[in-house]
Amino acid sequence: MWSKFVPLNTIALELVPPNLERGVHYPVEEARKVLALAAETGIDGRIGHVMIPGMIDEDDDRPIEMKPRMDVLDYWNILRPELPGMRGLCTQVTSFLDEAALGRRLTDLSGAGFDGIAFVGVPRTMKDGEGEGVAPTDALSIYEKLVPNRGAILIPTRDGEQGRFNFKCERGATYGMTQLLYSDTIVGFLKEFAKTTDHRPEILLSFGFVPKMETKVGLINWLIQDPGNQAVAAEQEFVSQLAERDPEDKRKLMLDLYKRVIDGVADLGFPLSIHFEAAYGVSKPAFTTFAEMLAYWSPDRVNQ
Repeated sequence: MWSKFVPLNTIALELVPPNLERGVHYPVEEARKVLALAAETGIDGRIGHVMIPGMIDEDDDRPIEMKPRMDVLDYWNILRPELPGMRGLCTQVTSFLDEAALGRRLTDLSGAGFDGIAFVGVPRTMKDGEGEGVAPTDALSIYEKLVPNRGAILIPTRDGEQGRFNFKCERGATYGMTQLLYSDTIVGFLKEFAKTTDHRPEILLSFGFVPKMETKVGLINWLIQDPGNQAVAAEQEFVSQLAERDPEDKRKLMLDLYKRVIDGVADLGFPLSIHFEAAYGVSKPAFTTFAEMLAYWSPDRVNQ
C-alpha cells in the first residue's frame, strides 16, 4: 500500500527554464506576464504551483535546438519572489547522480519550496538502466522521508503502462504526472487501474495549448511521439487539427476533451490536480483556454 501523503489538489502551470543567453531578467518578465495574463482571464490567485521540468539533451531531431538552460533551482529562485503564494513542482533526472549527490540535490529543492518532485530517467537516446546514477524507481523509495510527494511520469498510451505505473506506486510514488493528454485514453487507463490495484496516487492531468506555430515547428508532435503506436498517432492527428483551427474552435475542442477526461476520472477515487503547459510560451489565447477549462472543473473548488 502507498505511504500516507497529503494531496496537492492544485492547479500547476509549467514554465520551462530559459536559455542562459536570455539572462536573469527574462524569468522576471515571464513571471510578471503570467500574473498579468491570469488577471486578464479571471484566474488570478488560483495557480497554486509552478511546474519546472529538468531539461536534458535528447534526440538530435528535436524541433527546437537545445541550448544551455538555466538550472531548475536557479530559475525558481528568480521566479519565486515574483509569484507570491505559488509553490514549486519539478522533475528531476536521477540517472546521472549517485545516491549522495542526488540526496543533496533533493534537499536543496525541498528547502527552496518544491512541494513535489517527479523522478525521471534517461533520455530517449539511452536505454533504461543506463546512466551511472540512481534509477527513478529506486529514488521513489530511497528518498521517501526526504521528499513527501514523489512523482512518476504516467503515459497512458504506452504499451505495458499499467504494470509499469503499478510498480512505481509499489516503490512509493505518491503522484503520477501524465504526459500531455490529447485524447481520453487516460479514462480507460485509470478505470482499469482502479479495478486491478488498491493504489490511489494523486494524478496530475496535463493539458497543453496548441498554437498555430505547431504547424511549422512540430514541437508538441515530437514531445508525444511513440513510433508505431496507433493511439499516439491519433493524438498527433488531433494536435495537427488543433494547430490549424481558429482560436474559438480550438478552445471548444480542448474544452470538450477536458470535459470527457474529467467526467471519466473524477469519481474513481484518485486525488486530482491539473497541470497546464504552453510549450511555445505563455500567451493570452492559452490562458483563455485554461480559464474556460477551469470554469468547468477545478481542483481548488471541488468542495465549494
